[in-house]
Amino acid sequence: MLTANQFQQAAGIGDYLRDVWYPHIVAAMNKFGINTPLRQAHFIAQIGHESGGFSRIQENLNYSTGALCSLFSRRISKADADRLGRQPGEKVVPKVRQQEIANIIYANRNGNGDKASGDGYRYRGRGLIQVTGRANYAALVNQLGVDIVADPDRLTSYPLAAESAAAWWSNHGLNKLADSDDVDRITRIINGGTNGLADRKSRLSKAKGILCST
Repeated sequence: MLTANQFQQAAGIGDYLRDVWYPHIVAAMNKFGINTPLRQAHFIAQIGHESGGFSRIQENLNYSTGALCSLFSRRISKADADRLGRQPGEKVVPKVRQQEIANIIYANRNGNGDKASGDGYRYRGRGLIQVTGRANYAALVNQLGVDIVADPDRLTSYPLAAESAAAWWSNHGLNKLADSDDVDRITRIINGGTNGLADRKSRLSKAKGILCST
């Protein structure tokens, strides 16, 4: 069984985050078959990246104009990116503009309605694997036993943030890809591309060094 100390070292986190997350991570992994050192190493690495080192369980929409253009050039116009993105002198994009960003970039995707529906912000990324979109929320309702479509903020609780990540992982066949040590394909399925691949690989190397060394 994965110990608290092994989890802490594999994740590269301090004592507080270890204590906050360890029981929920272990319970989630046990429930969804993330039960070998290699599977656990891949899971910890990927959710570590997605959550900013287990420090964030809700999508950060504090994008600069440049980041919006770089990451979402096919979904948002240059004019909207310039208008909505973080402006000179701002530390944080105001909430009303973050809402509009999400409603634009996630409109008509993953079961969301159009921009006016508000689904983009309502079903923004939450949990340790950043579940995004109405359809992806709905797909987890039965497994979690909680109506996260009606109350999406439930995914920001520690137990459901961990459990939703493990359920999504299992549903997308990532245990099998972890068995073949295929970090690139796992990343593409989670991210839709290869954003953050270098960090994901670095985290995986650390986790494998702790969990797969014997």
